[in-house]
Amino acid sequence: MTATDLYIDLLKRSLTNMIYLDAEIPNITDEEYAALLDRRTTGSDTPRPPFALTLIGWKRMTNVQELVERVLKEGVPGDMFEAGVWRGGAAILMRGILAAYGDTQRHVWAADSFAGLPPPRPDLYPADAGDEFYKEEALAVSLPQVKRNFARFGLLDDQVRFVEGYFHETLPKCEVERIAVLRLDGDMYESTIEALRALYDRVSPGGFIIIDDYGCLASCRQAVADFQAERGFTAEMTVVDWTGVYWRKPF
Repeated sequence: MTATDLYIDLLKRSLTNMIYLDAEIPNITDEEYAALLDRRTTGSDTPRPPFALTLIGWKRMTNVQELVERVLKEGVPGDMFEAGVWRGGAAILMRGILAAYGDTQRHVWAADSFAGLPPPRPDLYPADAGDEFYKEEALAVSLPQVKRNFARFGLLDDQVRFVEGYFHETLPKCEVERIAVLRLDGDMYESTIEALRALYDRVSPGGFIIIDDYGCLASCRQAVADFQAERGFTAEMTVVDWTGVYWRKPF
C-alpha cells in the first residue's frame, strides 16, 4: 500500500470508529465485538454509534472513496457534494481524499439543515405522510459541531463549503456549478427528489450519483423513480450494500 492508501484507510477507520470499537461497549465480549464489527461494516448500527462521525459504515464509505478516486483519475470535472451530512463523516472523507491526491481546485460541499430533518409536507409529498424522522434529536447535528469535526482531521479550509437550511430552500440557489460526485442522504421523499431536481443537471457527464437510503426506505426509492420518470430515463443501478446504490451519468 502507498502512503496515500494508508492515509485514506486510516481516515475511514477513524471516521467509522473502527479503531476504538471496543470502547463503545464496556467489558465487550468477543461475540459482542464481532456483532458490532459487522454492524459497523454494513452501516446498520442500532442505536446509532456514539463516537463514529458517520452512519453509513465501512462498505458505503469505501464506495465514496472508490468513486471520488475514479473521477479524479479519469478527470471528470466538478466538485464533491453531499446532501445530508449528519456529523460530517462522508464529506470529511471526500475532503481527505482530495488532500491525499493533492487536488487543490475542487471543493467539497456539505448541505444540511444542521437542525434535523424537516416535518413532512404530505400535501406536497404524500409519500412522506407519517414520517417521523424530524422527531429524532440524534439526527440534528449543528453546523459548528460539523465544522469542529472537519477541523479535528485538519480538513476545515477554503475547499469546504457549507450549505445550511432545508433543501427546497437552499439547493436551487446553491452556487455549485459542476459536480463530479453527488451523494444524497436525506432519508425522505421530499429531501431526495428536491436534491435531484436542484442538482442533477449540474452533475458532469461521467459523474456519479449515490443514493444512501434506496434499499431501506420505500419513499426514497419512489423519489428516485419519480425523478427518472420526470426526466425520461432509467438508470442502471449498482448496488453497494443492503441500502446504498449509485449510477453513473451518461457521457
